[in-house]
Amino acid sequence: MSSLSRVMGLALGIAIPGFAAENACAQTYPAKPVRMIVPFAPGGGTDIMARLIIPHLAERLGQARFVIENRPGGGGYIGAEAAVRAAPDGYTLFFTAANIVMSLKLFPQQPVDPLRDFFPVSLLTKEPSLLAVHPSLPVKSVKELIALARARPGEINYSSGGIGSSSHLNTELFKMLAKVNFVQVPYSGGTGPAVVGALIGEAPVIIVPISSVLPHSRVGRLRVLAITLPERASTFPDVPAIAETLAGYAAFQWYGVLAPAGTPAEIVDRLNKELVKVMQLPDLRARLLNDGAIVVDGSTPQQFAAHMRDEKEKWARVVEVSGARVP
Repeated sequence: MSSLSRVMGLALGIAIPGFAAENACAQTYPAKPVRMIVPFAPGGGTDIMARLIIPHLAERLGQARFVIENRPGGGGYIGAEAAVRAAPDGYTLFFTAANIVMSLKLFPQQPVDPLRDFFPVSLLTKEPSLLAVHPSLPVKSVKELIALARARPGEINYSSGGIGSSSHLNTELFKMLAKVNFVQVPYSGGTGPAVVGALIGEAPVIIVPISSVLPHSRVGRLRVLAITLPERASTFPDVPAIAETLAGYAAFQWYGVLAPAGTPAEIVDRLNKELVKVMQLPDLRARLLNDGAIVVDGSTPQQFAAHMRDEKEKWARVVEVSGARVP
């Protein structure tokens, strides 16, 4: 039913059963627990962000039971497929990270197309990553890391959260611009296992979101070399930008909520409005900003869809030029 028909029907006092049913659906939602699928293992950046934000959404919706379900594997596509196959009724949602569109060029045969199979709800945060190394690696700057990598081509491992993860493609972008040859060690499950790989020195180079690095850098278990912003961040003024050494380098992790395609528009709209309000909560904003995240204010589903399309195009070019591929 078109919006014009609805408006005319209401103005004329005509009862429109479909419109009434949709409104009732949105007003009573949620009437049972909502499952939020997180496509990576507990402890990684996506999981951390979901567990910070979703309890506030649950509180605003008056539904105490938002169940976070971790479905790691396949670069996030295992969780995405589980979400897509769920009933599009608002009771299964998908907490997504950037890799869901970053990796599309790498996985053209995947059964899930996020731009086709999901309705964007809201883009929540953008988060720069940090380039960090295990303390055993004898480097203290991006320049020194590049020099060491050129002196030892193919000998230095880097840690990633799997093929197609943001940590994978962020490092491939670094390799491309620096003309170095690190060897990827992909860890199934996302950022959490990848950080463990860097902490034990198995893959001593890593580029992952700030929130995943800071706790370890503060106690000396990882050494931060640079940030992935185009320039230094005001919150971390002593951390150089990678772009100071490699012109043009910039990369963000980002997080948002998607709903399976076909989810009633009224539910998507309500979720969007509540998430926009959640992201204005002072305590939550302070926590996110302290962790280095950039809060996205007032994101609409349409803006989120445009952002996803732009990211798809950007990282498709990186995959093509860098030669990144699935083994």
